[in-house]
Amino acid sequence: MAEPLLAVEDLKVHYPVKAGLFGRTVGTVRAVDGVSFFVERGETLALVGESGCGKTTTAMAITSLVRATGGAIRLGGQDVTGLSAEALKASRRRLQIVFQDPYSSLNPRQRVADIIRAPLDIHGVGTAAERRARVADLMQRVGLRPDQASQFPHQFSGGQRQRIGIARALAIGPELIVCDEPVSALDVSIQAQILNLLVSLQAEMGLSYLFISHDLGVVRHISDRVAVMYLGRIVEIAPRDLLFTAPGHPYTERLLGSAPPAHPRLRKGWSPEAAEPPSVAGMGTGCALAPRCPLAKERCHTEAPPLVARADGRLLACHER
Repeated sequence: MAEPLLAVEDLKVHYPVKAGLFGRTVGTVRAVDGVSFFVERGETLALVGESGCGKTTTAMAITSLVRATGGAIRLGGQDVTGLSAEALKASRRRLQIVFQDPYSSLNPRQRVADIIRAPLDIHGVGTAAERRARVADLMQRVGLRPDQASQFPHQFSGGQRQRIGIARALAIGPELIVCDEPVSALDVSIQAQILNLLVSLQAEMGLSYLFISHDLGVVRHISDRVAVMYLGRIVEIAPRDLLFTAPGHPYTERLLGSAPPAHPRLRKGWSPEAAEPPSVAGMGTGCALAPRCPLAKERCHTEAPPLVARADGRLLACHER
């Protein structure tokens, strides 16, 4: 079996909790606590879960925007955790990110051509003429006009700004793009356009995506496999259709049940399950879902279940399933 493009092994991102006049450490927040998954070449793996579960922190660790506390991140077989600045710069030619908010992820003082060309300048790719040609090609690929190259971000809509962000991410020809909630800040009609653009670019350029989202409708449209995250841990990974038609983990069932039906007529009488918002503070040693799970037994509160392969092709972390 070929080596996956991205392999995340037992990734941990912990933050100290400080208090008092001298900032004494009084605890630890385990934002990401032993996460493992992989992304194959040419596929889209969606990482889903409630707000605060650690999805974005995972993305930031993979792109080296936050430091991992433990574990390994392998890109094309190379461990990119703890690389020197020079080696990290080289690895970033293979991995780029599209941020959530198109209004704050672009420099308002730069023209569009300069924004898209910046990665080429940083990595010293091509001559000046080749960089100009590359910018023009990328603008065309993402649906922007050549005459818009001299404009500033404030002259564009949210959807157009996200197209600029996508073009910037594509500039140096990465193999993997981390998409951190790339359509959540956009109108629903524009979301579909951006999703279709991402799918089209993937087919044209052979891209792989790690797609971070809390929107299950978006995930069902774009993903090949889905990893479900809860309080810093992966509880289930399954092919998209299997996960949506036959969820295996109790939390996955609750997550799918909390999403409103797509058709307005089916929403009559629907209401999401009431529950306390999750928190990584004060987590015990057992299953993170145990306090909220109707299937929980005594060992669920004391022993964290491992993520184990099941006969139907999914990975599941549950003592009772």
